[in-house]
Amino acid sequence: MSMILTDYKGANLFDELVDASGKIRPYYRNVADKLSSLGNEELSQKLRSLELLFLKQGITFTVYGDEKGTERVFPFDPFPRVVPAGEWEHIEAGLVQRITALNLFLYDVYHEQRIIKDGIIPPEVVFGASHYRPEFVGVSVPKDAYIHVCGTDLIRDQDGRYLVLEDNGRCPSGVSYVLENRAAMKRVFPQLFGASGVRPVDTYPADLLATLRHVAPHENPNPNVVLLTPGVHNSAYFEHSFLARQMSIEIVEGRDLIALDGFVYMRTTRGLRQVDVIYRRIDDDFLDPQVFRKDSCLGVPGLVDAVRRGNVALANAIGTGVADDKVTYAYVPDMIRYYLCQEPILDQVPTYLAWRDSDKKYILENLPKLVVKAANESGGYGMLIGPTATAAQIEEFRQKVTAHPRNYIAQPVVNFSQHPTLVDGGLEGRHVDLRPFVLWGDTVKVLPGGLTRVALTRGSLVVNSSQGGGSKDTWVLAA
Repeated sequence: MSMILTDYKGANLFDELVDASGKIRPYYRNVADKLSSLGNEELSQKLRSLELLFLKQGITFTVYGDEKGTERVFPFDPFPRVVPAGEWEHIEAGLVQRITALNLFLYDVYHEQRIIKDGIIPPEVVFGASHYRPEFVGVSVPKDAYIHVCGTDLIRDQDGRYLVLEDNGRCPSGVSYVLENRAAMKRVFPQLFGASGVRPVDTYPADLLATLRHVAPHENPNPNVVLLTPGVHNSAYFEHSFLARQMSIEIVEGRDLIALDGFVYMRTTRGLRQVDVIYRRIDDDFLDPQVFRKDSCLGVPGLVDAVRRGNVALANAIGTGVADDKVTYAYVPDMIRYYLCQEPILDQVPTYLAWRDSDKKYILENLPKLVVKAANESGGYGMLIGPTATAAQIEEFRQKVTAHPRNYIAQPVVNFSQHPTLVDGGLEGRHVDLRPFVLWGDTVKVLPGGLTRVALTRGSLVVNSSQGGGSKDTWVLAA
């Protein structure tokens, strides 16, 4: 067996491939058999083909501040993650429930604020969030939809339970790698798909476009939709250009747009053309220098006025960041019970909030045992993993938590699941998470699978590409 599956062993945590007795899980048998049938030379050739394909396609990401250079080919591991149909039904139901509650929460906190008045969420949680936008209280958004695209990160605990790690409701990235990973696997490993019954993912661009068109102002049947990018130096620019091509819409920068008399227009060689919907991949702070950061050259002066007048729709809406604040995250189960009168389908990681005196005391006394996260950071930044941290790093976070308790949460270390990963010609277990993508349009659609991110460094729990992580194709089985 070229992939030495016979030598692969699980660990003292949940292994995606093998059960506690070391037997391959039934839904992985087809993949394991097909990959094991490849000779070493054939497998090596296919791996080289994958690397060349990713290079030619320009499937890259950016690492800022690295002396070796910023642009990297996105690391990809060819051993796919397999999710059986029953597991996926559970995940999908939980994600639909979650985005429904989050959109109801966002509408509420920008209008009646019932959840605060009824004492379900303390006011300081909402009003103290750095991405809460009081300027948008009372402002209507099309179809009352705030989060149109959500990327929710899931992990599996020791018992194999799926837990929500965080919600990404501002400008979630990574879906382009889902689509490109699948295309590459089908091209280089076509024999794997023959009898596997894998659900397709290639409808996502059409589904995304339909979601964007759904929120067009004034019920325009043929809206002009554009994708607004910070530009080629942004870490996710590959994804921006990829999605714009796939949807056959224009990709624009702030300088390509102009706001006049409460409308937004795109500059073209034939003159100005009105824009109805903007899929923005720029954070709130940089959207409009007349309202937010005055030094921003990325946005469009007057854009917010056009949004307030209801003449242009933004996806995602301004102010959604309050919903993916890591302090707000702790209250999502309460949101589900409050707005939907349901119990959460998906559990989440127990969370200590440093702004609570009792929680802060526990955090400061147990820093070497906990994962501490900055409430508004992402990409694996602003985080302390206590068991692997140095004394100096622990002391640094002690001071940060003490000085700014609202800005920090802590969670127990979850040794989340591992998946076999090709390392130096053999298979080794590496930690993985899963980011499914959810679209909120006329219906809620969940992309079957999502981005499985893998921590390529042995023992690492950080899967972000900016921190040395890679990805895998994720197969949701049809039955």
